[in-house]
Amino acid sequence: MSEEITISLQDAESLSLAVLQHNGYSQAHAEAITCNVLAVQRDECHSHGLYRLIGCVQTALNGGVDPRAEPTITDQAASVVRVNANRGCSLLSFERGKPHLIEKAKRSGIAALAINNSFHFSALWPEVEALSAQGLVALAMTPSHAFVAPAGGTSPLLGTNPIAFSWPRPGNTPYTFDFATSVVARGEIELHRRAGKTIPEGWAIDSDGNTTTDPVAALAGAMLPFGNYKGSALSTMVELLAGPMIGDLLGHETQAANAEKTGKPFHGELIIAISPEAFLGKDTEGHLKHAETLFEEIVGQGARLPSQRRFEARERSRANGITFPKALYDELRALAAQA
Repeated sequence: MSEEITISLQDAESLSLAVLQHNGYSQAHAEAITCNVLAVQRDECHSHGLYRLIGCVQTALNGGVDPRAEPTITDQAASVVRVNANRGCSLLSFERGKPHLIEKAKRSGIAALAINNSFHFSALWPEVEALSAQGLVALAMTPSHAFVAPAGGTSPLLGTNPIAFSWPRPGNTPYTFDFATSVVARGEIELHRRAGKTIPEGWAIDSDGNTTTDPVAALAGAMLPFGNYKGSALSTMVELLAGPMIGDLLGHETQAANAEKTGKPFHGELIIAISPEAFLGKDTEGHLKHAETLFEEIVGQGARLPSQRRFEARERSRANGITFPKALYDELRALAAQA
């Protein structure tokens, strides 16, 4: 078993900021990225936590992101705000566009934030939860590079194309889910590769289209959609809504950053916010209480709600700090020390 280390949330925040700012990211970008990866690490979602800082640094070194880009905001329509990331990280664009999205959703009942021309690497649930904390129902989606074969196919065409949703629950943690439309997130396969572990059957195929448990062969081949044609159809929906619908690229038209600096890792993200109060007026509280009966029935059968384990992990991390492999900690310390 690999050696682990436990550090406080404050120390993890300082480490993340140092890694990013010592490797070219502006303070604004460093703070936006740190807010996301620290929230994810705190909730013990390791594939999208502090580990992702390594990719942020490498992508910047390979010219795949402008670490000092300033987003451009456009008031597109009564219920639409657009943010051009200008080849910067999507997280700062979300932070800059969020106040406009909230205002439009509360005024109009439903609103959309389109982020274009952005480098995206992060989990989506911190974004939708930030909106549900404002009393809004939120849905977010983004395509990724072509890593996934469509159902029945043998080569990469679709992205992992995650979808996230959050429903506000006054006095309780929100109902939130965030999942890739592939069987697993690509980061899970990368973590298996780093740890020298095999992956389960059904996650991916190799470059010849054969099922594989070798993470290296999987990364060189294609991941598979969850639920066969159902996941494939949802993935296609994400490609369309967060691609052509907002004037951006399809996943297979982008490429990850590389050492030759020929990659094109920029694409779009779509976030939709809905105001229960705008739809329901004085009856809002009653209908939100009505929604609680569904959650109670789920739990009453012995099932768990999505993110339940995350919220439990959050409390552990707040009390005890975060625990992760020491090898990763040492790698991040080295990145934080380099100029």
